[in-house]
Amino acid sequence: MASASIFIQDACYQHRYIRSRDTSLIVERPERLTAVKFGLAAAVTRIQEVVAKSTDDPNDLAAALDKLTLAAHSDSLTSPIHVVHSSATLDLLSHPAVQFSHAFPDRSDLTKDSQEYLKNLKRWSEESTDNVLKGISEIPKDLAQGDLYLCPESLSAIQGALGTVCEAIDTAVNPDPSTSKRAFVAIRPPGHHCGEDTPSGFCFVNNVIVGAAHAHLKHGIHRVVIFDIDLHHGNGTQSLAWAINEETQRRRLEAEARTENGGSPSVSSPGLQIYYSSIHDVLSYPCEDGATSLVQAASVSISGAHGQWIENVHLQTYEDGKFWDLYEKDYKKIIRKAEEFARFTATEGNEDLLVMISCGFDASEHEYASMSRHGRKVPTNFYAQFTKDARAFAEDYAKGRIVSVLEGGYSNRALSSGTLAHFCALELPEGHTWAEAWWNEDNLSKLEQLIKPKRPKGRPSASFTASPAEQEPWLKQTLSVFQYLEPVPFRTPKRGKALPVEPSSRTLRQRKVDDANPSSAKSTPAKSEVIEKVALQGKTNRSSPKGKDKETTANVGHDDEDSDSASTGSSSTLSSLPDSVTGDDHADTSPASLKKLPKVILKLGPRPSS
Repeated sequence: MASASIFIQDACYQHRYIRSRDTSLIVERPERLTAVKFGLAAAVTRIQEVVAKSTDDPNDLAAALDKLTLAAHSDSLTSPIHVVHSSATLDLLSHPAVQFSHAFPDRSDLTKDSQEYLKNLKRWSEESTDNVLKGISEIPKDLAQGDLYLCPESLSAIQGALGTVCEAIDTAVNPDPSTSKRAFVAIRPPGHHCGEDTPSGFCFVNNVIVGAAHAHLKHGIHRVVIFDIDLHHGNGTQSLAWAINEETQRRRLEAEARTENGGSPSVSSPGLQIYYSSIHDVLSYPCEDGATSLVQAASVSISGAHGQWIENVHLQTYEDGKFWDLYEKDYKKIIRKAEEFARFTATEGNEDLLVMISCGFDASEHEYASMSRHGRKVPTNFYAQFTKDARAFAEDYAKGRIVSVLEGGYSNRALSSGTLAHFCALELPEGHTWAEAWWNEDNLSKLEQLIKPKRPKGRPSASFTASPAEQEPWLKQTLSVFQYLEPVPFRTPKRGKALPVEPSSRTLRQRKVDDANPSSAKSTPAKSEVIEKVALQGKTNRSSPKGKDKETTANVGHDDEDSDSASTGSSSTLSSLPDSVTGDDHADTSPASLKKLPKVILKLGPRPSS
């Protein structure tokens, strides 16, 4: 069987934060993709090592790596690992899968514009620079200011991400047996918190649901299994899956009623059925506030009743050596229930089933402590073992078709180690396995030295230079493969002082602060400092049993030597906005125009030990 594919969409780098030059507190950042690419490069190197050793020919490693498909696109999928630098995109306002997912017509109000949200999203992106220059947030006031941000290029990133997911699905469902049936798609922003018209948690569209809709509408896939392994519950994906299943069930019941009344059976094709499952921390976003509806949604399990197939499993803390007991007893339940779904809804030949993974790495043992505050610390080997089990399920029920799409994961180590383990299990040929030593402490520390950009004094762009540790063959090869995955190093925009900011809804904070007048949080630097202290205290209490875990303002992956610490007491002036925003020499700089804009305030805990 053909091997797995890697789909990369570099347009996703363009989605960035423009309310201030300082991005040191932005966790959903462009650099996430760089860490993922290093994980992929390490995985490619390790996989080829295994393949070469199996032939007892040391020359096979170099020969195998030479066969990598590294062109922008190729119709040939005969190489060991197929790498697609995708230029795919789609139009939010016309693509059928996007309309299916985010433009549901409300039957109770036929006058409602079903594309209202998509049109607004496009407009928000296009007008973002102008609004920031006016001192207005580019995100509407009724949406979470700390979780969402846009820039003019965000539209290209979002449409490119969706287009790349659809391209990966086109490849996976291709009936040609020589084509790759497994794919990992490295894109951002993530999608699983976005419902029909409810952006939240960094997500503006639901990448996985749009992919499922594309498989259904273009390829006749009527059943999609979604495994969500992000730390956070995919509330948006579940709500959309529920609505889709409800519509399919309604059509089925109406057809049965017509038949019972002597009418002709329906000749239309079956609707889309989705099995959605999630392993997540129910104490974390979006449930951390204890909102009844969100906690209930994140806890529901239903198997077939009313046409719904939903399975939610909560992550638990564990003692040393006990994780795999939890895995076999509880976490693998989402695969066992998927088997039940596949059998119950089976059609001849399983031609109409596709497996998708909402692949977040923020439950990792290497995630920042203040992002994963409840001690779940999933071992890196989980991402390999679960992928192996999901792949086996796909082989049994979906002709091996499995498409994995990046969701969360915020520290470099969580992203690179999780991607490394995940793709190794997705790709390794049958009869071969991974070595846990590949992601042990020593090797991850060495890999991090590659990820960390070295900035020689006076040179503005990042360059990945060799250190003595990189002389090891696997590290040299990893760096070489990375340079193919990212031929032009991503440049981190210059950063200035931070503006007073609003906390993200992913922080735990006292609800009494500024609830009556949210805008007052931005009125003075002193008030902003109060909010920061409250947010910090909330996380400290959750992240340490003694409430003494030292929180630091981490660079969130901006490991360059030029990183500036945030100064929340700084004045809000146009000079603190990005160069791309302050290009107007005639911009109004009067005091009235210099309004303070909200900014993400996700303070991170201490770096994982290295």
